Amino acid sequence: MARAAAVTSPTPRPAPLADRSEAVLSRLQLLVTRKLDGLLQGDYAGLLPGPGSEAGESREYRPGDDVRRMDWPVTARTTTPHVRRTVADRELETWLALDLSASLDFGTGQWLKREVVVAAAAAITHLAVRGGNRIGAVIGTGGGVSAPARRWRGGAPPVGPGVLTRLPARSGRKEAQGLLRAVAGTAIQPGRGDLGALIEMLNRPPRRRGVAVVVSDFLAPVEQWARPMRKLRVRHDVLAIEVVDPRELELPDVGVLPVVDPESGELHEVQTADPRLRQRYAEAATAQRAAIAAALRGAGAAHLRLRTDRDWLLDMVRFVAAQRHARTRGTTR
Repeated sequence: MARAAAVTSPTPRPAPLADRSEAVLSRLQLLVTRKLDGLLQGDYAGLLPGPGSEAGESREYRPGDDVRRMDWPVTARTTTPHVRRTVADRELETWLALDLSASLDFGTGQWLKREVVVAAAAAITHLAVRGGNRIGAVIGTGGGVSAPARRWRGGAPPVGPGVLTRLPARSGRKEAQGLLRAVAGTAIQPGRGDLGALIEMLNRPPRRRGVAVVVSDFLAPVEQWARPMRKLRVRHDVLAIEVVDPRELELPDVGVLPVVDPESGELHEVQTADPRLRQRYAEAATAQRAAIAAALRGAGAAHLRLRTDRDWLLDMVRFVAAQRHARTRGTTR
């Protein structure tokens, strides 16, 4: 039931971000730059900050050192406590898995859900591309048919119904801007998407350890994507960005409301004046979101929820600040 309202036809609104001029995307990137620059400093301290993953040399333990970095073999040989230092990677590879299935072409707040997906991709790209780091993306528009890696420099990649498209990882701000233009220009196609297949594209072929960011509404069945997400976490730091519209959480009292599922084409009329129906819907939506959060937590992924009726950039800044604070206190989540 929670999914049905997620596909209610929105009221007339401006054209989505993909149909606007290049200047709109430029303003979005400028907004991201102004808000996020200066917030993150240090060795590749992006959305998932950390000291690095490559093992370095050992040194003697000093009060205040993280005991999780104890080098037990050296400690046993020398009988003096030692910790293993880590070296920050000199080149970080970040991959985006962007869900642009039909359920994302919806919004009753300030933004469409697909606009929030593009905006989140712009923010992550800005944070990840500095220092010569590489960033790539896989885009799902529905179905499970894979498309080979394509050159995306200079425009949107050709996509069609049931296509999963891979944009190769490259370094440089010009290449990153080309990636964002390709993402913004990707047309949403009808038909059901396969979020599990989209995430699995980040698992194959295996890549060096880096950062993987999955942006979706996660309305696909949990059993479809939970296992690929756990598998992804084995090699990478994973951030899951959940995009939510308020109508997916509760129904307004507006009488008879026609709703249509764009992925299946099913049309229903719902009598929203019934308070018991609205209560059951809210309870089902709460249970659905709790199941999503539990699956992401079980996969070991950091979880950020962005809403179409809130300032998505402010929520992202608060998330980064919370990650920073948790890191300084010796925790990672």
